Amino acid sequence: MTDSPSVPERVSTPGPAGKPEPDPAGEAAARGTGAEPRGMEAEPRDAEAEPRGMEAEPRDAEAEPRDAVPSPSAARPYTHVKPPHRGAQPPPARPYPEPWQQWQPRRAEPPAWLAEVRPEPPARIRTATLWSVLATALLSSLLLRDGLGVNLLLVAVPAALAAFFSAQAAGRLPRPWTLVWAVGGLALLTVPALRDAGLPTFLAVVSAAALGALALGGSRTWTGALLGLPGLFGAAGPGTVWALRGLRERAGGTRGRVAPVLRAVVVAAGLLIVFGTLFASADAAFAEILGSLTPDVSVSEGPWQGVLFALGLFGALAAAHTAASPLRWDRVTVSPGRPRGRTEWALPLIVLNLLFAAFIAVQLVVLLGGYDKVVAETGLMPAQYARQGFWQLLWVTVLVLVVMVVAGRWAPRGGARDAVLVRTVLGALGVLTLVVVASALRRMDLYVDAFGLTRLRVSVAAVELWLGLVIVLMLVAGAIGGRWLPRAVAASVGAGVLAFGLVSPDALVAERNVQRYERTGTLDSEYVRELSADAVPALDRLPEPLRSCSLRGIAVELRNGADKPWYATSLSESRARDLLAERGVRSVASCPGEYRSER
Repeated sequence: MTDSPSVPERVSTPGPAGKPEPDPAGEAAARGTGAEPRGMEAEPRDAEAEPRGMEAEPRDAEAEPRDAVPSPSAARPYTHVKPPHRGAQPPPARPYPEPWQQWQPRRAEPPAWLAEVRPEPPARIRTATLWSVLATALLSSLLLRDGLGVNLLLVAVPAALAAFFSAQAAGRLPRPWTLVWAVGGLALLTVPALRDAGLPTFLAVVSAAALGALALGGSRTWTGALLGLPGLFGAAGPGTVWALRGLRERAGGTRGRVAPVLRAVVVAAGLLIVFGTLFASADAAFAEILGSLTPDVSVSEGPWQGVLFALGLFGALAAAHTAASPLRWDRVTVSPGRPRGRTEWALPLIVLNLLFAAFIAVQLVVLLGGYDKVVAETGLMPAQYARQGFWQLLWVTVLVLVVMVVAGRWAPRGGARDAVLVRTVLGALGVLTLVVVASALRRMDLYVDAFGLTRLRVSVAAVELWLGLVIVLMLVAGAIGGRWLPRAVAASVGAGVLAFGLVSPDALVAERNVQRYERTGTLDSEYVRELSADAVPALDRLPEPLRSCSLRGIAVELRNGADKPWYATSLSESRARDLLAERGVRSVASCPGEYRSER
């Protein structure tokens, strides 16, 4: 015996013809397949396994057939497939796609900014959110078809609750600015309930929606402030899909509980209808109260009510989805402009500051007593001179804001000296612009004294005041930093629109025109007849027949809307009806357009 391992002896057995039968192991070795010698247990071979001696790599389910070693069983008939040799490398992948792949349409990649603002998928919608959304849709279809009033607040409350429940489920806690936007939006919705004029109502509704978008998204940059409201409209589709998915998930486990709830609702509605009808027929006072509180349901207005139902439903779903998973608009960054040299940047602005200073010097001369001389040289009446300059100065204020924004984007940023230069030049331009704003408002005041106040003049004067406030905010931001500037400007817009609505331009116009009549004896009665019910308390002080001429158009409008329910009637309309019912409006044969008293 030796120490070397023994090798089993190869034995040849005679075949049928007496010849030795070929050894399978020897044939395998001759072919180079690496088969184990006989006497050892053979391992199962996989047709697609890697050669022995190499670590097998994980196979990709989407790998193309050309990258795999075909098995003999998978080969086509009458096709010889040569097995790989031991230690052979797999064939390299082709760097170019197959010809048939070159004609396949390629999926467009989303923009980079869209991937940045895309939020995480929201959590499962809560049952309280679904009920709040349904309440918003029902109240919208029942209350909003008769007009705008306190019904906007009644519709906004369940929509706000739906957003609150969604944010709570997502783990979002309210922040101070979120409460500011939410309270400001609800305060703006009180304007339609208090005033009757159309322009303040429109501005209040739009501003309330914008503040609501800020409350839901939590944006704090210019991009978020500008794109928050369009993004809220875009969330209606994802919100609907989110709600349908939640309903489908709940349908499996609550089928046994839906039927009892439906039966309870049907029974309750039947009891209310039966006993409510009996009580209404038994007492006329109760019937009147019940009729004023209950919204009318008309078959002819069914399509319009369906549209309002859809608007309330999709709007509430968009608000709830945004509260649960808002778009991250603050992640969109705007790269600063290329900084310019000091001379290239500062020289045009210094020249502009000198021009402003020269104009302001002339204005000071006019205010100190040279006004008559200027009017004599121009050949214009005082009111015409004031009117000619107001609109130009308004555009000057708007363009200065554009210049300040562009100049801040291209300002030099080389160090402390450049920062001082930028603050000095832009600060001087802002201060001079504030003087121009004061001059424009003074011109408007002179023009109103001569020709009276109108809605347009009130509106443009309010815009001029707001532009002046924005310039002040920009000056403060340049001195102490401006991270808070976008939210401050948004808050100023909301506060300005709220003040504009509560003051009521129609009431202010009527008050100033009545005061002008008491002072000069002249009134544009044709214009004041077009005002809303907000102007009735002021116009009621005019003497007859001027009073009836001025209130005749408003009285007709109030008479046509006498059947409006309480939730679609503003406080101004209610007071105007009571006042006109108490004193009445006389029938006047003719009413001149420009009324002048004989005193």
